[in-house]
Amino acid sequence: QVQLVESGGGLVQPGGSLRLSCAASGFTLKDYYAIGWFRQAPGKEREGVSCISSSDGNTFYADSVKGRFTISRDNAKNTVYLQMNSLKPEDTAVYYCAAVLSSGSYYYTHPHEYDYWGQGTQVTVSS
Repeated sequence: QVQLVESGGGLVQPGGSLRLSCAASGFTLKDYYAIGWFRQAPGKEREGVSCISSSDGNTFYADSVKGRFTISRDNAKNTVYLQMNSLKPEDTAVYYCAAVLSSGSYYYTHPHEYDYWGQGTQVTVSS
């Protein structure tokens, strides 16, 4: 059974950090699946935050998180991470990871391009 499970969300003060994890089971990420992190705030559309290709680690960051967020993958653990630093109240949202079958250097920034989704983890940035 293909499954993505996010973890690591929570409540953090502005300027703080969190690391989100996206653990895959039932399939192997390395060389086969590109991963994206998306977020959705109440009343807003789901937006792409960061993406990483399946093979060479080619990455994308939305302008709003560039320089603050870092996406990485641990192939041995079949897990992708999103390190979030210098968090702002506007980063508050439910964060989702998603996977799409893809080889090479490609990443995908639109939700409709993805096949598998996790259940989401809440991130709240507030003092």
